[in-house]
Amino acid sequence: CVCMQDAAILAPTTRHFFWGGSVPPASNSRLSPLSHEPAGFYNVDIPMDSTKDVKKKEKELQAMEAELNKREKELKRKEEAASRAGIVIEDKNWPPFFPLIHHNISNEIPIHLQKMQYLAFSSFLGIALCLFFNIIATTTAWIKGEGVMVWLLAIIYFISGVPGAYVLWYRPLYNAMRTESALKFGWFFLFYMIHIIFCVWSAVSPPFPFKGNSLTGILPAIDVITKSLIVGIFYFVGFGLFCLESLLSIGVIQQVYMYFRGSGKSQELKQQAARGALSSAF
Repeated sequence: CVCMQDAAILAPTTRHFFWGGSVPPASNSRLSPLSHEPAGFYNVDIPMDSTKDVKKKEKELQAMEAELNKREKELKRKEEAASRAGIVIEDKNWPPFFPLIHHNISNEIPIHLQKMQYLAFSSFLGIALCLFFNIIATTTAWIKGEGVMVWLLAIIYFISGVPGAYVLWYRPLYNAMRTESALKFGWFFLFYMIHIIFCVWSAVSPPFPFKGNSLTGILPAIDVITKSLIVGIFYFVGFGLFCLESLLSIGVIQQVYMYFRGSGKSQELKQQAARGALSSAF
């Protein structure tokens, strides 16, 4: 056909018109691959333990495990022996920063007695605070020329009074609340009365048996304030602390005694005392 022949003749001319020249035939060649580039990091060689080192470590671990098992068995044996003997092993947990004693009111004291036990614990902390502040006050008095003897006596009061309060009346009350023991209640009443007498005597601080201002009572406070205002202020603060401790202690013994009478422990104590006297007579 003439039209097809004309189109065939015009095609090279049109291709030359648009592209400005002849178009080379397309090739079937592929893109050349990129050359290898460095990764930017280096390989780290991790040395592997030799078989000999691994076996050595295994032996050390086995020896440690055997030692731990041995200690665990020994501890279990001691706990069983203590349990058979009726001995209760108590972990020290108070104070938290430096455990010295076992103390757990919320888990060991009955709920209806916890308030009284917390009050007694406040009384124990109160006497510790009073005696510690007494050291501070007597230290200021010593600096102002009162003499070293008052400071030494204050140290003796503290190092003997705080452990003595714990052993003689606080711990017996703690065990009495926990075990409902009438004898332990009796022990508490005896030494807690001595504690109250000491607090009242310290709040007054008469000049006997030791002459001087070794306790921050009202009489020493009046005496030292005429010599030094700062020392007098310290002594009056100590006097206030001993007064508060005396009032708190009186409230504690009233509550414990009301519970003691109401629960029938007083009659039980009389019976136990009578049996003890009868057995000692024979």
